[in-house]
Amino acid sequence: MKTETFDPVAISEQQFNKAAAYITGLKAGLIDYLKYPNQTHIIHFPVEMDDGSIETIQCFRVIHNRIFGPSKGGIRYHLDVNQAEVTSLAKLMTWKCALVGIPFGGAKGGVVCNTKVLSQNELQRITRRFTFELSKVIAPQSDIPAPDMYTNEQTMAWIYDTYNGLNPGHNNYPVVTGKPIGLGGSLGRREATGLGCLFATQQFLSKALIPSILELKDTRVAIQGFGNVGAVAAKAFYKQGAKIVALSDSSGGIYSEQGLNPYEVMAFKQENGTVVGVPNTKIVSNEALLEVDCDILIPAATAFQIHHANAKQIKAKLIVEAANNPTTPAADAILQRRGVYVIPDILANAGGVTVSYFEWVQNHANEQWALETVNEKLQKKMAAAVDLVFDYWQNYSFSPNDALIKASEPNFRTIALVIAIKRVADATLLRGIWP
Repeated sequence: MKTETFDPVAISEQQFNKAAAYITGLKAGLIDYLKYPNQTHIIHFPVEMDDGSIETIQCFRVIHNRIFGPSKGGIRYHLDVNQAEVTSLAKLMTWKCALVGIPFGGAKGGVVCNTKVLSQNELQRITRRFTFELSKVIAPQSDIPAPDMYTNEQTMAWIYDTYNGLNPGHNNYPVVTGKPIGLGGSLGRREATGLGCLFATQQFLSKALIPSILELKDTRVAIQGFGNVGAVAAKAFYKQGAKIVALSDSSGGIYSEQGLNPYEVMAFKQENGTVVGVPNTKIVSNEALLEVDCDILIPAATAFQIHHANAKQIKAKLIVEAANNPTTPAADAILQRRGVYVIPDILANAGGVTVSYFEWVQNHANEQWALETVNEKLQKKMAAAVDLVFDYWQNYSFSPNDALIKASEPNFRTIALVIAIKRVADATLLRGIWP
């Protein structure tokens, strides 16, 4: 058997090629254009550390596409960040924005560093220098960063302040989203990705594709990753009556057949630094959490957690991808043959960029919307996107009463990509190819 690849660019191309095969009339040259990023920036700069030593920091900013508008994408800080990962995520952001109907293109940024050993002052110096190096790339109307893995509102505040100092006399609030509320941030932005997962799941369940799960009440949910997105999702699902049976962070996971209160787990983590050790819980590894007995599995951690080696052991009936790229193509095929539905990342976690767009709009209009307004608009966007993918999928699909999904038919990921790729391709041709 051919060895499974975990190369993010190769996987994104596999997913793209599978979807493109369902789109008639795509010219080969246009397919090539849509595969490759428009710009790739690789940056190295020195930073003085608190102890007086000097470290060289490597950074990336990849802009994939700007057909619909400014490129949009988060900046992640992690030791394992590399060009391939950032490129694949920039492409994913293009398709995500196109699918949910947001006038942005796709981008992504990354800084190779370990935030767990850096001081606040060191993080600030790295962020401000990175912003300086990108000051001719990012702008309110061309490229707009946002938080991602191990970056947050404070990181965005430093980016805004640095950019604003370099470009005085303008309304520079829209240069970055995910800012603190006091600096033009949107209410509901921090919770948007996790809450969007809830809205997408609710709308999906309303289609009655899984007869045993028609609503979230008493549904058993396991969440890998109790960071910002996973914690918000856990609380949101819990409020809807779901039973959270398993949670994890980078140190490990916990399981309780009776269910976990995510508020109590969060309090424990804030005091102890991890979820591991919550009273009356069984300790499980992050790998074992994926295989616990549950109805809904939410991978909200890092990429490629569900793969060929463990896809057969997953017991969930529905997987909701809160993380980006948590499932490999090989695992996708196995899950599809087993009748396990997947709400793909391009759809499930689009809430973050959706409310980032809302923040950008508010900044341009010098407004601040009420939280109820933001969440109502988010719910409508997520529901409409699920409806769109479901309606397209039905054109290819079997009867929902069949026991298994036919492996030869496109799954929800492929259909979502078909819609997104076709929208970008059509817009490219409408704008015209020149010179």
